[in-house]
Amino acid sequence: MPTAGHAEVRVVAATPEVARKVADVLRHCFAATEQRSYPAGPGGGTRLHLTVDTTQPAEPARSWLATSESSFDDPRRADEV
Repeated sequence: MPTAGHAEVRVVAATPEVARKVADVLRHCFAATEQRSYPAGPGGGTRLHLTVDTTQPAEPARSWLATSESSFDDPRRADEV
């Protein structure tokens, strides 16, 4: 389990470049650890792991988190109901 305020993020993509682009966006919004990448499996692809610190959001995540806070009240998503 990650420490309070942190989230473990796993990205699975067809190529390492696509996984890195997603990690770059996350690092632009949150403080994050260095990514670790692994083969996704026998079919190819890449798994990328990193930890983000949600207690130190940068823009645009800060404004998004402020406006979406009420959606965290019900943890179920529409497709999970």
